[in-house]
Amino acid sequence: MDQSRKALFEDIAQQLGHRFDGEMRMGGNYVPTVQNGDEVYVSGQIPRIENTVMVVGRVGAEVSMEQGRHAAKICTMRALAILMQLLGDLERIKKILRINVYVQSAADFTQQSEVADGASEVLYRIFAEAGVHTRTSVGVYQLPKNASVEVDMIVALEPDPAPRG
Repeated sequence: MDQSRKALFEDIAQQLGHRFDGEMRMGGNYVPTVQNGDEVYVSGQIPRIENTVMVVGRVGAEVSMEQGRHAAKICTMRALAILMQLLGDLERIKKILRINVYVQSAADFTQQSEVADGASEVLYRIFAEAGVHTRTSVGVYQLPKNASVEVDMIVALEPDPAPRG
């Protein structure tokens, strides 16, 4: 029998050595998600576990590409954990539509798409074909809290079988 998406999520969390079931803290006057019809927009997530940003610095300088990929995986898992808090599980996610991956890069680093592959791998592993998405990966000068990577996403949902109201 195929594993549930939540079980796959838990497997990846265990492999990464982190838990993603705690409170996802946000700073500032914004929300972690906005739902518009059957689409959900998830705010950018940095590789933070509780109060610690796990990967900081410029990829291609003090951070290796592999560490950057690890950061992208943590960011993606945080975004999915936020979606689980919103939806109760990941089963209503019909399709991952788009992700944007921002990589704090050294001046001569040009492998942002390889760093972003870490995020795409997580999504494909959990959602299979429904996890194949459009993607932009961009090198940036700085990110919040000196994070090496930030990921945001847009997902499409299956219609809610029991609308609240």
